[in-house]
Amino acid sequence: MTKTERLMKAFENEKADRVPVGFWFHLPEDMELDQECVDAHIDYFHRCNVDMVKIMCDGYFDYPNSIISQIKEPEDWFKMIPMGQDHPFITGQVKRAKEIVKRLDGEACAFYNVFCPMSYLRFATSDELLMNHLRQNPEAVLYAMDVIAQDAALLSELLIREAGCTGIYYCVQNAEEYRFTAEEYRKYVRPGDLKVLEHANRFSDSNILHCCGWAGDKNRVEVWQDYPAKVINWATFIEDMDLTEGKAFFGGRCVLGGFDNRPQGVLCSGTKEEVEAYTAALLEKHGTRGVVIGADCTLPRNIDLNRISWVVEAVGKYGRGE
Repeated sequence: MTKTERLMKAFENEKADRVPVGFWFHLPEDMELDQECVDAHIDYFHRCNVDMVKIMCDGYFDYPNSIISQIKEPEDWFKMIPMGQDHPFITGQVKRAKEIVKRLDGEACAFYNVFCPMSYLRFATSDELLMNHLRQNPEAVLYAMDVIAQDAALLSELLIREAGCTGIYYCVQNAEEYRFTAEEYRKYVRPGDLKVLEHANRFSDSNILHCCGWAGDKNRVEVWQDYPAKVINWATFIEDMDLTEGKAFFGGRCVLGGFDNRPQGVLCSGTKEEVEAYTAALLEKHGTRGVVIGADCTLPRNIDLNRISWVVEAVGKYGRGE
């Protein structure tokens, strides 16, 4: 069975020859753009023999809309207009993805990281400014997030339709318990989230939803429970919801994860024997259908790649049955 066949079987909750594996990490800072970045993705894929490639958007975190530098008062957000498909923010990412997909030559599926509109806005300004303006003039900030959603939706479309990605790895954030109530999140953030995800779904039915626990704070994960994605990835350790519990919570869809991505987790700090034993225990507890072994989030940039290989090898030994 090819890596693509294996992954698609998992996505459909069907039995594969073994459980697929996928991990990723931020690249060294001098590889954020251009050919070195492409080479690093391909080299890692072959070195660790993972079953999928999640293409990192390193170098493209900030949403570079020129209007943002002019924002002084909340009402200024009404000046925002989409950057459009010819902006380097979009063309550069599509170019990166297209080259990686080309180099993979059908050997595995590729998914490109796309952030939700509120996160792009937060990266481009600051958490404090965004939340203050949202409290003062929610309509203005919602207008800006809708503009960003138009660009993120277009980016997602082009990544799939032109670059050839299997789908997007859609990162939703900002649902920390201290930030919003569930009702507030659904009112302010959900519209932009869904505008991007639903547009991506028009071009691929294999998109991954990443419910990010980036800050280490518990999220109101119920706000993402009905988001329409084929596969769900969340911070199992932060949300205190393991793969079996999450599979039920998210309606039986394919789940991705199992390992803590933080330095104290077994993958980053355990011995080879401990990593292998933990992998076997994951498969024993959570089964081998509709599961992709991975991590809660991005692994540390400096992780020893041998550790990822240990997981791949252990899954090859223990991940073939139920």
